[in-house]
Amino acid sequence: MGSLESSFHLRRILVFVSFLLLLHPSRSQRGTPPDASAPAPSALDCNGVLLTYDFQRGQRLRPFVQDPNEQAWAFTATAAILNSGTADLDAWELLIGFRHREILVSASPAVLTDGSPFPYSTSNDSATSFSGYPNPDLKYPIEVAGDLSQISVQISIGGTFFGSPSPAAPLPSSLSLADPAFSCPAPAVPSNTSTSIATCCLPNPDFKPNTTTNSSDGSDSDSFLPRHSGDLTISYDVIQAFPSSYLALVTIDNHSPRGRLDDWRLSWEWMRDEFIYSMKGAYPLLVDVSDCLYGPQGEYYQDLDFSNVLNCETKPTILDLPPTSFNDTALGRIPSCCRNGTILPASMDPSQSSSAFQVQVYKMPPDLNRTDLYPPHNWKISGSTLNPDYACGQPIRVSPALFPDPSGLESNTSAIASWQVVCNISTPKAAKPKCCVSFSTYYNDSAVPCKTCACGCLANGGGRTCNATAPALLLPPEALLVPFDNRTATALAWAEIKHFNVPRPMPCGDNCGVSINWHINTDYSRGWSARMTLFNWEEVNFADWFVAVEMGKAYDGYEDTYSFNGTKMGNHTIFMQGLPGLNYLVAEMDGANPETDPRVPGKQQSVISFTKRTTPGINVAGGDGFPSKVFFNGEECSLPDIIPTSQGFRSGGAVGVFSLVLLLVASTLLLLRQ
Repeated sequence: MGSLESSFHLRRILVFVSFLLLLHPSRSQRGTPPDASAPAPSALDCNGVLLTYDFQRGQRLRPFVQDPNEQAWAFTATAAILNSGTADLDAWELLIGFRHREILVSASPAVLTDGSPFPYSTSNDSATSFSGYPNPDLKYPIEVAGDLSQISVQISIGGTFFGSPSPAAPLPSSLSLADPAFSCPAPAVPSNTSTSIATCCLPNPDFKPNTTTNSSDGSDSDSFLPRHSGDLTISYDVIQAFPSSYLALVTIDNHSPRGRLDDWRLSWEWMRDEFIYSMKGAYPLLVDVSDCLYGPQGEYYQDLDFSNVLNCETKPTILDLPPTSFNDTALGRIPSCCRNGTILPASMDPSQSSSAFQVQVYKMPPDLNRTDLYPPHNWKISGSTLNPDYACGQPIRVSPALFPDPSGLESNTSAIASWQVVCNISTPKAAKPKCCVSFSTYYNDSAVPCKTCACGCLANGGGRTCNATAPALLLPPEALLVPFDNRTATALAWAEIKHFNVPRPMPCGDNCGVSINWHINTDYSRGWSARMTLFNWEEVNFADWFVAVEMGKAYDGYEDTYSFNGTKMGNHTIFMQGLPGLNYLVAEMDGANPETDPRVPGKQQSVISFTKRTTPGINVAGGDGFPSKVFFNGEECSLPDIIPTSQGFRSGGAVGVFSLVLLLVASTLLLLRQ
């Protein structure tokens, strides 16, 4: 009898939701009447996850402009998720494809998945992702008797959009779930005057999960989301819990074979007025308690000595400690801590591929219970200039982490609660590379330098004017050894000898802190070799550097790297690092005579040999001998648009000496004219 009543009530609820979604009068920005000629999917039609987007109202904003496509409008909308399936929808992520240059100013109850703050400018190229907060999970109707508060969520969205002239409403182009376990068809759009769209997401029968669990009891892990893979993962494990505080272990693990971090900086956002009381293994960038003293924390913890509190910022920034702090009983003694912010790829050194620290967190009402545990949101992590950029998702609840028993017994200690944050290497819009590559060969006496403005163009601060769009001038290979500002005379002399066109003004420099020269050294019937030279034009040294090159057809023929430690790592990629004791790429320094000599870059060099036995038909000079991608310390470098050809090849030593004499004479004449 009870089951019949539940079924009856659930049907009534679904009918009610359908009524709200379909028969509720449409509200366009200009009062356009609803058009119900082509109804969208309803709750009664969807046996999966129903997604809806309902545009509610728009208000024209000043300044008023004549071009309707540039007119700004304030808007409010509601995005809804209704789980009508047969399984929980955990850690949901809703993707909305905004297409009217929307600027979002609020979304509740939700947060942006990548942790971006409001206001947020949406992209027409990719969907905007929302995650649930404070409740990231939705139950399914059967287990909660159709309780709408547990199986659905409505997100109130506010912001500004541009254009969308009457009578059309600014509806998004797509609506879907980020979870690949679901397949979401394109949303139905009844007509041009419609103010809502909907789609029904169903389980994807072809989906194969790429996740792991970390629990000794498989039945326990069923109640948690499995751990996900990513370039970088952050574990937030609560290892001690008290009514008003808890102790958490934060662990950063690098899973990318080409990613790394130097001087990492980690930040997050407290969502429930928490604050950091103490830390071991790391330290906040700012030690400040003013937000607590003048905030609700100071009112509640009136007997707490806030002089011992470390940080009360809503968005603290955390730094790693130097190795000298590891044995400090007050600050260190945490495994994998105190590494000066360096996290290397596991392929380079597994023992240096993670970092960890402990943080003691004080909570605020109403979370004064041992089990009231909430992780911070909106995580961000970054490294030095020559490190990749990372985009992090929101924390998801996973099975409690297991730690080896500190007494040495063959048992594990379980965390009280665990969350995982997944970060992946990203390329922000309009981001410029931070390193570049030049090409040269033995069969062409001109080198192809790094591209003009390869790492961005500097603002003209009153210095020499340069051309940011002209291609870089070809150079004699020895010119790559000096800074760009000292190449002008040599470049002009070489252009005069070779009869190259010289644009006016001359091309700008590459403005890269690190450049890499790839030189085809030899090419015989049985094999060939290249020479790779690293140049550091920065003011800082690079310890434990590495380079990865993708070689395409030449990969199978790789034999050896003589002055570096080279390894084939799959995906046509050769991984190279300095040999023990030689893994330090020093900074740029003054020449022997700073008044007359140019500055000297730090450099390292090695010859790399290849065989042709395993790569029949390879055309080294035709392009197969050049890398298709080059990475320095995980950052992808800019490559030239052209490669040297054999058309300018000069055979015999006499011609080479004659060209060099002409170059020296021309350079001297140009210097005398100045």
